Amino acid sequence: MTLTFKKLKHSKFIQSRKALGIPITYLILFVSTLLLISVTYVFAIDQLNSQKQPLQTLTAKQDMASLADDVVSVSSQPGDATIFDLRDSGGQLNVEPATNTLTLSVTDNNSVNAVIFNQTVGLVDYNLASFAGANIGFYVRGDGNTISNVSGATPSQLYFAVDANQQPALLLQYRPTVSYVTEGVQNNQSINYIRVYVINLNSSDIIATQGDTPIRISCTGTQLITETFPVTCTPGNLSINSQLGSGNGSISVPISSASKGAVINFEVVVCNVSIERCTI
Repeated sequence: MTLTFKKLKHSKFIQSRKALGIPITYLILFVSTLLLISVTYVFAIDQLNSQKQPLQTLTAKQDMASLADDVVSVSSQPGDATIFDLRDSGGQLNVEPATNTLTLSVTDNNSVNAVIFNQTVGLVDYNLASFAGANIGFYVRGDGNTISNVSGATPSQLYFAVDANQQPALLLQYRPTVSYVTEGVQNNQSINYIRVYVINLNSSDIIATQGDTPIRISCTGTQLITETFPVTCTPGNLSINSQLGSGNGSISVPISSASKGAVINFEVVVCNVSIERCTI
């Protein structure tokens, strides 16, 4: 009887150990499953974020290009205005009216040598959420020339850059554009007209905002700056130099001359455009 009793106790002990092992096994499987799900979730979120960042950059590029075009479209007519809805692209819109100096000077390397414009013209930048999709140095609108006399060339310069805080950004500024014509001869001098168009944002609001942002773009007026240069020589060409922010550039404009030289009538048309936060 004693031997039988011990065998029964040993048998019950083995059964109890097996019964205890079942919930422990399930617990290990449960914890492992949770760990696998967590790792998969984190990986999936990282993948979604990596896909979201280029999409945000694309949205910012599209919106800033539309903003650039809207500024140009209202710039020629005082009183024109439009409302633009900037979408949330994960970054920050900054309108900086008191920065970005434009200096225009002219010379014929002889008797003409003058500065005809020297003012801040403002700029707009959109700080991007990441470098993903930001092709640094790529121009969305315009090119790297700080002045243009090419027919139909846009005054907009919208491009990817790295800002002062080493963050990716879309920068928007406006370069001067030039047209010229010769209108006959008076007093044996050829009459030359040169006109430079400048879009000036320095009357805008200072804006630093994130998220969806409605803004109002309006032309508040135009100014005309004139200079006349009579020359007795035959200059051939007039060089117009443009320093915009940290960039420099120049173009050469042909000058027509008669027996007593030429008269160069120089006009700078300043289109004042204001970018404001829309409160409506």
